[in-house]
Amino acid sequence: MSAAPYLQLHRPSPDWRDQVLYFVMTDRFADGDPRNNDQGAGEYRPGDNGRYQGGDLAGLVQRLDYIRGLGVTGLWITPPVANQWLDRSGVTAGYHGYWASHFMQVDPHLGSLDDYRRLSDALHRRGMTLVQDIVVNHTGNYFGYGPDWTAADPASGYQPYTSTPPGARPAQPPFDLNDPRDPAARQASVYHWTPDVRDYNDPLQEERFQMSGLDDLNTENPAVRRALRHSYGHWIREVGVDAFRVDTAFYVAPGYFDDFLRAKDRQAPGVLEVARRTGRQRFHVFGEGFGIDRPGEDTQARKIESYMRGPRGEPLLPGMLNFPLYGALGDAFARGRPPAELGDRITRMMRVHRNPHLMPSFVDNHDVDRFLAGGSAAGLRQALLALMTLPGIPVIYYGTEQGFTVQRAAMFAAGVGSGGRDRYDTQAPMYRAIAELTALRGAHRVLSRGIPTVLQGNAARPGALGWRMDRRAGRAGVGSALVVFNTADGDSLLPGLDTGLAPGTVLRGVYGLHGLPSDQVVGAGGRLTMPLRARSGQVWVATSRRAMPEGAFGRVTLDGTTPARVAGQGASGPGVERHQGDFTIAGTATGGGTLQVVVDGDLAQALTVTPDADGRWQARVDTSGMVDPETRHTVVAWGQGRAASAVRRFQVVRPWSTVVERPDPVGDDTGRDGRITYPTDPGWGASRQMDLHHVRVDTAGGALRLVLTMNQISTTWNPPNGFDHVAFTVYIELPGRDDGATVMPLQYGTLPEGMRWHLRLRAGGWSNALHTHVGASNEVEGTPVTPGATLAVDRSARTVGFTLPAAALGRLPSLRGARLFVTTWDYDGGYRALGSVAGPHSMGGGATDGLRVMDHSGVITLP
Repeated sequence: MSAAPYLQLHRPSPDWRDQVLYFVMTDRFADGDPRNNDQGAGEYRPGDNGRYQGGDLAGLVQRLDYIRGLGVTGLWITPPVANQWLDRSGVTAGYHGYWASHFMQVDPHLGSLDDYRRLSDALHRRGMTLVQDIVVNHTGNYFGYGPDWTAADPASGYQPYTSTPPGARPAQPPFDLNDPRDPAARQASVYHWTPDVRDYNDPLQEERFQMSGLDDLNTENPAVRRALRHSYGHWIREVGVDAFRVDTAFYVAPGYFDDFLRAKDRQAPGVLEVARRTGRQRFHVFGEGFGIDRPGEDTQARKIESYMRGPRGEPLLPGMLNFPLYGALGDAFARGRPPAELGDRITRMMRVHRNPHLMPSFVDNHDVDRFLAGGSAAGLRQALLALMTLPGIPVIYYGTEQGFTVQRAAMFAAGVGSGGRDRYDTQAPMYRAIAELTALRGAHRVLSRGIPTVLQGNAARPGALGWRMDRRAGRAGVGSALVVFNTADGDSLLPGLDTGLAPGTVLRGVYGLHGLPSDQVVGAGGRLTMPLRARSGQVWVATSRRAMPEGAFGRVTLDGTTPARVAGQGASGPGVERHQGDFTIAGTATGGGTLQVVVDGDLAQALTVTPDADGRWQARVDTSGMVDPETRHTVVAWGQGRAASAVRRFQVVRPWSTVVERPDPVGDDTGRDGRITYPTDPGWGASRQMDLHHVRVDTAGGALRLVLTMNQISTTWNPPNGFDHVAFTVYIELPGRDDGATVMPLQYGTLPEGMRWHLRLRAGGWSNALHTHVGASNEVEGTPVTPGATLAVDRSARTVGFTLPAAALGRLPSLRGARLFVTTWDYDGGYRALGSVAGPHSMGGGATDGLRVMDHSGVITLP
């Protein structure tokens, strides 16, 4: 059936480099037709995060002007296809769209094919694009395997789940051939007939086993490939979809996508050919590959690139989601990691990826914590500015513009997590901020099409970060954009930034998070020094104008340090000094007035010195808060109206002292009353990842290191933090204070022994957040702060370590008298549910509002 002629379904492809997408989970966005909410299978339950809430395609049409007001150019929706409505437990629904029953039908909860066409038409008439989420790896969870499974006999251990609504098996041929006990189904080999993945580091399991119970399709089978091409070509022809996002691309062999996109099949051609026939010459397809690299590594980035380019450089997928950049953005702007790590990630991104401009970038989505679950609003604005000034297709996850903290909360009043009101406020501060950012990107094509060069990044603490965007790689000049951040919560110094521009070049301020920045003039040697306001972000564009550089009326030198040992054994590079304690620096200055001696860019802690009559000065550098011997610190002398001195780099070796060793009983991971049980999914089972065995506490002045020995550390789900199936919540009471909180947010408990916490660390396989007690309640975690904890995992020793610098703990000279309380549970967008009976991914043995603590350390007082 062809679409009605008056609908504007087909339009030429845009230049995807210039696009900004808004990503919605359709069920959670807007309920435009309440008549389709309840299909009578118990799947619809307003207020229950695991069930359908009522959002639909008609609601999206009604709210398109709200979406367009953000300045986005396209709408990305979760899969609209007919789904399995409830899983075999009867607890969790397929509201999200990733459990397909029929790849060519619209799920009735979302509306009809005509509703989908009306959405396409409404978008195209507004000059916007439609991006559809698709799945080629799996269907819903219609069968599983018991312990008797063998690869040689797919019928052995086979367990069909026949009670799942709306049907016992997929409704679409050939995907309905899902019972290997049937010779015809076995011969058709539509599925891989495998159990759940147990090790995501095993390539065979990753590509052929079931992910979280979802039935894995045999994408090597030509019949399966043809059926998937036919199914998804349908949406391009009949609805006018402009791009696809491919879910779980990592769980399909990279070579599959060449066939999916480019197959020469008259009956079911590759989707790029289908799109070309509708006038779309640059139909975009980008995949999901959840892989986050640790600082200084690019293993996951290279794996992601292997899905865009084959081993001989042949094209596969045009794009992939940029998960490594997502991880680095969160580290820098939410968790207080040194911004040099983000700078290194940008450099690696440009080196590893052939076309990073076609890789969608994001700060959060439906599968990870909201940015604001652990970061601040100021940090979020910075992260969004970074998205808009780097290569890639920025993606705004719905609700970000309304300050959402809950992963899949609804935007409409009747939906879960909405607070009982609609959330479409176009005057909300973040809504207005995003609209300004998209306008910035649209006004300066160098931001969407340019090439970044990272110029400087603080390697020791939150602080300054700067990059330059050029029309051609490394070609700084008129029209280049300079992007500068201060990721710290206090003012920082940007010392001697090498802009790559000619001295005297006038930089025109075009955007600032705190107001339009004043124009700047590049100084001698092409350098720029300036103080940066806390949590600032600023953009300048190089002009053809020239002016007298600052710093021409005075200069500062930093001549030496005492005592010092210049780079040698143990130091990490030429000219890097290594110290074991405090040291003195000295230098000269001309031009009169006072100077500031700035360590690691921290202006709040800067020393003010006055040169003598001969212009000489000296100062003592306090190293008490420097505990990582690998960190490169900096010191620079600077005075207003003068260029800064050269930067001096150094490292500090400071010993840690173990102050507490506390064993914890083995096997007591059963909750406070001994009745809590693990989820039934075999990923937990005998592994008992929440069983705490030992706690060690180390201190170095006002810094804290906590090392936890566990029963077992697993990485079943390939977590970026190096452990899964457990989350740690650590409460810290600082000495000498009488304020604090007793409530245990989201865990529904109260701290024991009269303890009052001032800082709370929550860390799981995908999250790492630090909060103060300010504003904390049962439902609110408190106020997010940086810098957060550094994690260290040793699987062989079964340890997870957390290090908090003195800056995170109030810069106390000592932590004597501080108290700690460590708890275990698990966390997936929220602490896992608790009920009377355990489910596959929920705890059992307690009330739904019961205490979420599986094991704990008891209160620990530091001597």
